[in-house]
Amino acid sequence: MSTVAGSIPVPPRARQEPAGFVGNDRLLVGMILGVLTFWLFAQSTLNIAPDMQRDLGIGAGTMTGAVAAAALFSGIFIVVAGGLADRFGRMRVLRTGFMLGIAGSLLVGLAPAGGLGTGMLLLGRALQGLSAACIMPASLSLVKAYWDGAARQRAVSLWSIGSWGGGGLAALFGGLVAQSLGWRWIFFLSIAVSLVGLWMIRGTPESKADSSGPYRFDFAGVLTFMVAMIALQVLVLQGATLGWASPLALGLAAVTVVAAVAFYRIESSKSDGFVDLGLFRNRTYTGATLSNFLINATVGMQLVSLQLVQMGGGMSAQQAGMLTLGYAIAIIAFIRVGEKLLQRFGPRKPMVWGCAITGLAIVLLMPTNVMLDSYRLVAIIGYTLFGLGLAFYATPSTDAALANLPMEQSGSGAGIYKMASSLGAALGVAISGAIFTALGTGEGVRWLEGVITFAGRTDNLAVREAAMVALGFNVLMVVAAIASIMLTIPAGKRADPR
Repeated sequence: MSTVAGSIPVPPRARQEPAGFVGNDRLLVGMILGVLTFWLFAQSTLNIAPDMQRDLGIGAGTMTGAVAAAALFSGIFIVVAGGLADRFGRMRVLRTGFMLGIAGSLLVGLAPAGGLGTGMLLLGRALQGLSAACIMPASLSLVKAYWDGAARQRAVSLWSIGSWGGGGLAALFGGLVAQSLGWRWIFFLSIAVSLVGLWMIRGTPESKADSSGPYRFDFAGVLTFMVAMIALQVLVLQGATLGWASPLALGLAAVTVVAAVAFYRIESSKSDGFVDLGLFRNRTYTGATLSNFLINATVGMQLVSLQLVQMGGGMSAQQAGMLTLGYAIAIIAFIRVGEKLLQRFGPRKPMVWGCAITGLAIVLLMPTNVMLDSYRLVAIIGYTLFGLGLAFYATPSTDAALANLPMEQSGSGAGIYKMASSLGAALGVAISGAIFTALGTGEGVRWLEGVITFAGRTDNLAVREAAMVALGFNVLMVVAAIASIMLTIPAGKRADPR
């Protein structure tokens, strides 16, 4: 039995994988294309939401729910899919993820205006989330299975370009495609990319844990988790409309708490639950996962800042997306710098540095009191720093989580780690969007006008004030992420378990 400094004991690998098979770039690119179908294509809704809302004739709350739905369903089912990948085959679950993504993109792309279109949009977004729930843990588990040492860190870096880099390009990509071809083509192109990805992963041998016992689906655990997450999401999205003190809102809060407690008690009493709470005994894995949740919650700043310049400044989706160009360039250009920092300093320092730079980027976006031309400049700088910070954070965090997973639980463990990403993004978008919508459609935050002088137009003050407060929420998420890293991730280098 081998151990890792600061990690749980890792038993000898129980797996069914072909001897001598080594991961190659064709497989890696195919998996990255699958990751891109979510982070680049599905997440482009953060920028094109106003266009979709107008064409489909739906309300702002419903559109925000549709934007967050993919991340929510990914977060709910990603651990289940990771466990299924360990049990029944990581390649099998990966291929299933591609097919679900194709179906979801087809529904969204063909959604008509009206009630039917709303249903197709919501169902399609749910299927896109289920697709990501299959693709992300299965592909990360394959990275751990078929790559070792420095080669694995390289594979993690390139995989991270698909997730973090794809997210960085999503707003720009979505705006360009929506402006030139129409937003529906984003989802038709996603289908084409999925087909190419399926072709590139063909022929890869299956990888799965050697489990001979009967499989028992953790229905009670999954059900209570779903109830808690959906109730929380509805409460966050509709709380302002319902009234935070209304019986329905209080009922949703009660359901969230009761279901969350029930979920914890169920999973604590099971050795084969869909979430292995025993993995959290490892501080490094816990810190990587918790900080991943918190730093992904800051994706809400994209929704707020991009809608701010469109609703308050009259910019088009394409013009708004251009502001994020530096974000995409920085994260793609510097993500392998994060890999080198990991190799030199260990995971803690680059994770903290990345979070601090990310926080600075959001702070730069907060002065919504300036004129639009000035805000464009600080937004370009802010988005570039946002990409740089995430580039420093991504590989050290992902590798810290993967390196501390026993191989037979790599799928479910990677699922928990990526669940943190998806749920963080879903709740970040939902909370930021709820703050922005609630304050921006009302009287704004009047006391800010007595503290800060707002230059230029006065008819958009409520939107600008709402954006400032919502961005402040994202700064708090960064502070919490840094605190979690400092408390859990050990300083210095750690040995590679492989």
